[in-house]
Amino acid sequence: MAQDMTMTADSSAHHFLPTSLRAVIIASALWVLSLSLTVFSGSVAALLGCLIACYLVDWGINRSPLDRLRLLSIVLVCAALFGLGLILAAVMTGTDLLANLASPIYTFNASEFIKWFAVSFSLTVLLRALAHRTSFGAVLEIFFVASAFVITLSAHRNGMIHRPFFIGDFALTRGIDPASILMVLGCGTVLSLAALLMLENHQKRLPYHFTVLGLLCFSLVIYVRTFGLPTPQLTDDLGLTGNEGIGSNSQRENPFRDGQNDSGDKEAPVAIVVFRDDYTPVNGSYYFRESAYSQFNGNMLDFTTRDDMDQDLIEIFTNAAVETSQLPASINERTAVRTSIGLLVSHRSPFGLDSPVAYQSTPNPNNLRFKRTYDAYSLAPEFDFKYLIGREVGREDWSAEVWQEYVAIPNDPRYQALAETLIADLKPQYMNDPFARAWAVKTYLDENGIYSLKNQHAYESDPAASFLFGDLTGYCMHFSFAATYLFRSLGIPTRVGIGYSVPASNRAGGSSLLIQAVHGHAWPEIYFQDIGWVIVDPAPQQTLVDMTTAPQDSLQQLLGDMLRDQTSFEDFLQSRQPPFIDIQLLLNLTYALIALALAAAYAIKYYRLWIPAHADADQQYRVVYRAVLDQLAAVGYHRDYGESREQFATRVAETAPTLPSMTHYHLHRALGDADSQGFDRQQWQLLRDSISKEIQHNVVTWKKVLAKINPFTWVLSK
Repeated sequence: MAQDMTMTADSSAHHFLPTSLRAVIIASALWVLSLSLTVFSGSVAALLGCLIACYLVDWGINRSPLDRLRLLSIVLVCAALFGLGLILAAVMTGTDLLANLASPIYTFNASEFIKWFAVSFSLTVLLRALAHRTSFGAVLEIFFVASAFVITLSAHRNGMIHRPFFIGDFALTRGIDPASILMVLGCGTVLSLAALLMLENHQKRLPYHFTVLGLLCFSLVIYVRTFGLPTPQLTDDLGLTGNEGIGSNSQRENPFRDGQNDSGDKEAPVAIVVFRDDYTPVNGSYYFRESAYSQFNGNMLDFTTRDDMDQDLIEIFTNAAVETSQLPASINERTAVRTSIGLLVSHRSPFGLDSPVAYQSTPNPNNLRFKRTYDAYSLAPEFDFKYLIGREVGREDWSAEVWQEYVAIPNDPRYQALAETLIADLKPQYMNDPFARAWAVKTYLDENGIYSLKNQHAYESDPAASFLFGDLTGYCMHFSFAATYLFRSLGIPTRVGIGYSVPASNRAGGSSLLIQAVHGHAWPEIYFQDIGWVIVDPAPQQTLVDMTTAPQDSLQQLLGDMLRDQTSFEDFLQSRQPPFIDIQLLLNLTYALIALALAAAYAIKYYRLWIPAHADADQQYRVVYRAVLDQLAAVGYHRDYGESREQFATRVAETAPTLPSMTHYHLHRALGDADSQGFDRQQWQLLRDSISKEIQHNVVTWKKVLAKINPFTWVLSK
């Protein structure tokens, strides 16, 4: 009886550590999942319910009376507890009794506590019961933990670094890049999942495996700090993003990408703009031009190959200052605006606020976050459309060839016929006015066009004609090309500008402006004499897709603070750090120490494996035996405390049958036995080679892989 009690106590002590670790991992997953779904009391209840359930099931699932319960009965009890908790919580908030006795806030918190305790407790009991009673239960536990973290952290995808909000708000108020917190949580998730896998096998190996996984997580940190953070993955329906250096002077693929557009990534941030000079656009939107389609190539508009066209565009990035070769006119009707731009995604060409005249590369204040930073200098328009009435179009210094390029259209008489029809109702005094003519065309497209991302015009020989003379359903590229061809058919020099268009209201009174994937845009531009290129952008009144996005004020503020300048951002970080502690210096020292420790550990490991082939003959018994112990320790076999070398050799004989013989000769040589003095270097090496082959044959592959990666395997050999 006493012996049984002792065995039970030993068994309980033996299972306490894995049970506790498993309980902490599952409880952490439930806690993280609950943070965005409930209040503080609900999260606490989720944590407590999981911990209690884990200990209760692991302690009693194989004891009376729980051992007599069938799995189906346990599932039904869990479902009943789950439903009972939800019903009780609903009753508490649905009646006035408790609210009158205490307070509405207390009632709500209490109901959330009961609901989440019931959810957490029943779910954990179910998972643990399945793990004990079925072969797939452990897999379900791992899947649940992974899903909980993925669901919670998925809000961070596509560059939305301020989400989930409980992480973003915490980071923002302390001046921390949320990616650092997400990286810690991600590494913790990896370790948690790995721990759940290991708990199903050998608990004694946990420190060993956690060391290896810790090194892998550390390597992730080093990779991010070296190569930067992953950029948002987004649909590039306008060809704005991509590798630098392509510029706007190269021919590209069909700009119409009908059927390839995806509004699912519309919130992904692509850049942040900080206004150094205040400016509010007259038309209600900030236009940022990157390039333009201006030369007709026989099929459609493309980027020009002529040096005397589009001389206002700056095509490539430089590491210095670069200016446009053609300034806009009407300087008195424009204002100088300087903006700082941080690219979160690589772009083919620089872009700037309408109309950019110069770019200046600037030091990158956060090279982990921004791909490139630069200042853009613009002469932004302050005139309204009334200013354009009565103005002539084109430049006096354009050659006849350039004029012809800016009015060239497809060989389709329908364009001019439609354009003439649209201007037929103009008043006589405006019949020959270029702006009035253009406005009549724009009005037609506004009133009759339908905005949609899903259509098939791109596969026609002339996508603009298919759109304009078909269902008038398309997106900005269709509207801008169609408008440009109609303008040109009336003799108005026009091109298609591409870049970003962001509502002015998005600034929300601040100096930062977030540019997102949804803001990618194309628009027609008309060249007015003595003014320059002017945007006349159709705005369809009907739409089949919602392209609006919720304000991202916190993300906008966070990225703007990062970009403003290095000194101010570092001051912002330091102002929120505890005094007298240089976190960055501490991190750098930690990284250096860990790197040195890794280098030293690898050096020692491979030195101990290398030295037997080069040591003196009288040292072979010692260094060869030590190298064999290192090989065994690397795959999980090492002497326990108080275990003799003979006992250890006997224990692992199934894996390394030659080890007992080597141990015998080693001990005899170490104790000075004269009979073993004649054992030469070749014999020791033969024994080692034999054991190496036995390990290679008898040990599973994943253990051998970890043995190669882990630099600390030699620490356990003795």
